[in-house]
Amino acid sequence: MRAFLKKISHPFLKLGLRLYYWKPRTFCYDNISIKVHPEVFPPQMTFSTKILLDFINDLDLKQKTFLELGCGSGIISLLAAKKGADVTSSDINQIALDYLATNASKNKLQLKIVHSDLFDKLKNQSFDYIIINPPYYPKKPKNIKEQAWFCGENFEYFEKLFVQLPSYLATANCYMILSQDCDVEKIKAIGLKKALTFEVVLEKKELVETNYIFKVVSL
Repeated sequence: MRAFLKKISHPFLKLGLRLYYWKPRTFCYDNISIKVHPEVFPPQMTFSTKILLDFINDLDLKQKTFLELGCGSGIISLLAAKKGADVTSSDINQIALDYLATNASKNKLQLKIVHSDLFDKLKNQSFDYIIINPPYYPKKPKNIKEQAWFCGENFEYFEKLFVQLPSYLATANCYMILSQDCDVEKIKAIGLKKALTFEVVLEKKELVETNYIFKVVSL
């Protein structure tokens, strides 16, 4: 994890990223094409989005209720909608949601878009599937964009998430992706305090990084 933080904070890499992402960039999957705003988590930069897309593409989502919690670019939501799911996409970043609305219209796909910090605006709802690609590096985010990367110095994101999540697991299959770069055991320990456990359903190594998709279940 420290190595990753050092990499993304390196002056040359930061400059390169700033130059590359100074304008919206295109990302495509399964004939779905989207524009990603510079203030939104870039799916091009990591393996996790592609791994989740491939995983979701194998699911039977027709007429299923589907929540992408912290949707960012929304490409996962759009794929689920294309597969026939009744999709809700939530995020704390309003720019991400505005771009998602435009991308959904351009791809002729329908979904419900909700501005929400985790489940705050999703109370009294139920879902068949919940997908989470969380921020997991322990650092205080300085702005909305950094909230896609950093979960707080004391993992505050997960502390709040795991208080709210159990209420939804009676009906939902919840899948979360985590990288070997993060403190997986710390995150599991926070979940365990709320009687949540993590079952590995997919392990995928890309170059030097291994990602894990976990099914989060109540004990």
